[in-house]
Amino acid sequence: MKTKLERTIKFSLTIDLYTEATHYVLNIPYLYTLTIKKRNNMSQPNLGFPSGKFLGTLGVILLIAIVVIIFSNATFITIDAGERGVLFKRFSGGLEKTKIYSPGFHVYAPWNSMYIYNVREQQLEEQMDVLSSNGLNIRVDVTVRAHPSFDKIPELHETFGKDFIQSLIRPEVRSSVRKIIGRFTPEELYSTRREEVQTLIQKDLESTLSKNFVTLRAALIREISLPEKVRTAIEEKIQAEQLSLKFEYILDQEKQESERKIIEAKAKAESNQILTASLSDKILKDKGIEATLKLANSPNSKIIIIGSGKDGLPLILGNQN
Repeated sequence: MKTKLERTIKFSLTIDLYTEATHYVLNIPYLYTLTIKKRNNMSQPNLGFPSGKFLGTLGVILLIAIVVIIFSNATFITIDAGERGVLFKRFSGGLEKTKIYSPGFHVYAPWNSMYIYNVREQQLEEQMDVLSSNGLNIRVDVTVRAHPSFDKIPELHETFGKDFIQSLIRPEVRSSVRKIIGRFTPEELYSTRREEVQTLIQKDLESTLSKNFVTLRAALIREISLPEKVRTAIEEKIQAEQLSLKFEYILDQEKQESERKIIEAKAKAESNQILTASLSDKILKDKGIEATLKLANSPNSKIIIIGSGKDGLPLILGNQN
């Protein structure tokens, strides 16, 4: 990018060149007049050449015409924000690849050409019919966002021109989508692997466009449309699979519950066996005495007769038929 001082110096040099050209043009009538006077002094006949005054007027007209041509509107250009320019020099080397004109005011010779490129992110929406891995026709809507690489504008202009969206991006999008979609079945595209397909398309496009001076920002699948019968069959299959998974889950839960009950019953049985084996008459009597003491302290206790009942335990009235 040129600084303001450098642009000013360049403009001053341009004015100096034009001043020298002007000086030369203005001196043409003077030189021609001197030649006429010299011939008159040599007593040569007047051959009908124009007078010096006429030639001076003609020189001024030629000068004005040259200045108008040089400083016509074609030599001034303003590049807006989000744009870049490349210059084609008609008489000195063709396309200027070493310089990219940034936003701002620029002056160039009228016989050269300035090409302005929009480097903002641009969007391409593409709808196409492609074939799946099993040969089924599928309609895909794709959106691609990209912009020219800022430092590769001259190369892009030389290779593809300003219509690079039509000559480069659109064909590459179609090619990439067909190539990637052809690896998958309709069911995978419709349900389980759509995100994977989108990622593969973006990677493939990014690799291709970067080699051709374009930066890819995103490649998005907006819609995948299947034939009605195929779509219905896939949806029914998905519903059946979901129902099957539901039943499998229920059966698995029941199985786990059954196993839990079996384990619980086994644990209780083992516990009872251990308890039965560990019980003795003395332990039972001690437990009976503990129960009698608790009943004696309870406000709901009835009449308790301490005596030699069955197994030597107390008799509690109201608990026997």
